[in-house]
Amino acid sequence: MPDLALTANARRVLEARYLRRDRERKVCETPEALFERVARAVAQAELLLGNARQAARWENEFLALLTSLEFLPNSPTLMNAGTALGQLSACFVLPVADSMESIFEAVKQMALVQRTGGGTGFSFSNLRPAGDLVASTGGAASGPVSFMRIFDCATEYIKQGGRRRGANMGILRVDHPDIFEFIRAKADGGLRNFNLSVAVTDAFMSAMEKDDRYPLHHPGTGQTVSLASARATFEAIVAAAWQTGDPGVIFVDAVNRDNPTPDLGRLEATNPCGELPLLPHEACTLGSINLAHMVTPGKPYGTVDWARLGRITRVAVRFLDDVVEINRHPLPEIERVSRGNRKIGLGVMGFADMLVRLGISYASEAAIQTADAVMAFIGREARQASEELAAERGPFPNWCASVLARSGAPVRNATRTAIAPTGTIGILAGSSAGIEPLFALAYRRRHSLGGEELREINPILRAVALEHGLDPERVLAEVIETGTLERVSGLPAEVRSLLVTALEIPPEQHLRIQAAFQHHVDNAVSKTVNLPRDASVETVAGIYRRAWHLGLKGVTVYRYASNAAQVLELGAGDEAFHYDHTAKCDPLECRI
Repeated sequence: MPDLALTANARRVLEARYLRRDRERKVCETPEALFERVARAVAQAELLLGNARQAARWENEFLALLTSLEFLPNSPTLMNAGTALGQLSACFVLPVADSMESIFEAVKQMALVQRTGGGTGFSFSNLRPAGDLVASTGGAASGPVSFMRIFDCATEYIKQGGRRRGANMGILRVDHPDIFEFIRAKADGGLRNFNLSVAVTDAFMSAMEKDDRYPLHHPGTGQTVSLASARATFEAIVAAAWQTGDPGVIFVDAVNRDNPTPDLGRLEATNPCGELPLLPHEACTLGSINLAHMVTPGKPYGTVDWARLGRITRVAVRFLDDVVEINRHPLPEIERVSRGNRKIGLGVMGFADMLVRLGISYASEAAIQTADAVMAFIGREARQASEELAAERGPFPNWCASVLARSGAPVRNATRTAIAPTGTIGILAGSSAGIEPLFALAYRRRHSLGGEELREINPILRAVALEHGLDPERVLAEVIETGTLERVSGLPAEVRSLLVTALEIPPEQHLRIQAAFQHHVDNAVSKTVNLPRDASVETVAGIYRRAWHLGLKGVTVYRYASNAAQVLELGAGDEAFHYDHTAKCDPLECRI
């Protein structure tokens, strides 16, 4: 096996969260052994569905795929494949019905999922509003937000797989009578283990644009209990998002227009980061292609290596389908729904790195065109790979009941693609996160390893400086403090444009990049519109309106430094910080 090209931070994260430990909690696995364990475990599906020769062949293919860092699966697969636990999915949605039994059954199921490394999403829209009569006791209901606090408290004491804090998504429909309490739920720092999103309908958005009132419905009876100003509700959502980053919005009608199995139920909730709308008791396994590696080097810039991208996409789809086959779900209900649809979510990371290597600014029209071309290609290749697997192994069991059966060849997987944020596996791969722009050229990542900071400097900064005849030490010295090129003098405009960072990019560009990917993604796209601290409430309102008009399935905004729990901070810290940039590489050819 060739030496793994892991950064120092990648090795620290692997040791803290991924490598196996003995009874004394000492690390007893190397990174190389981790990838061997995962490849061997996933290839067992080839033995179950084929023969020993196939299993040996694909074990080698999968090992090469992982060790090249050209593709990585979601964290539970890396942590649990080949172990007694064997739970490999990252994304789950659990149902919450309007009874005490169902609510606390959901809390129990959440605990069982989160202890294996999965994140959980819930729609609380079926719970009766606060003050409603409880017929069995004659008392008054406390409402969805009060029960969300119970879920939040339980999550506080569960670490996913014993290695990281659990995570939840809480969703409430915009026409629920308690919507205003939900919108303000995080204003005072509560629900710290939840991301929140309002399930917004097309009817609501139309009413908001016309400044009309809209009905609030009792979830049990469906009857209208009152009328509210759509504009006032929208402004409350925007104000809360401006203040804390929550709630985001899920455009629930857009989500259900792409529901492959509507006869099995509506999609009402997503995983914690919003990229996987799932049915109740459904799970999905994710994986991401490292686009930074999908560039053929050139002078001064490279070109997209379409042949490599196609090959990696096809192998990754097979890998993820094999994960579905060997996965051990924590509940029989999850096993049944997940195997019935065999959903996978193949996405990307390192898109910003790819653009730099191509000589394209993230803030340009060419970036949008590249996003569209790359994801269209991955979507076609993933569909073709899933069709080939269906011919070899059979389509997903619910194929005949799906809308996909009305046209096109059978596929093995009800969904093939999704764009995840790739925060942690991006560190392992040394790539930029998901489809996000470079957050900064130097930054600190808080809350990463039990409170320990990770300091990061993008190595492509040095490569670009050398390519343009600049002194990398001078540029680095000034970037370490601020994280951007803002205060660096004497830079060509091309360099400033090429290394543009998240807070410098207009919101419209963030949204158009997201839309370009969403057009070719079966599930949804996790993307944050990062805003400078002085961004206005009106800017947030414009983002939410524009996202709806662009046909996005959801959107999240975050105004820098608006939340005490912020993870990424500009600048790499004090002058004593030492960055080891001695590794030799040709400009723009270093694998990030």
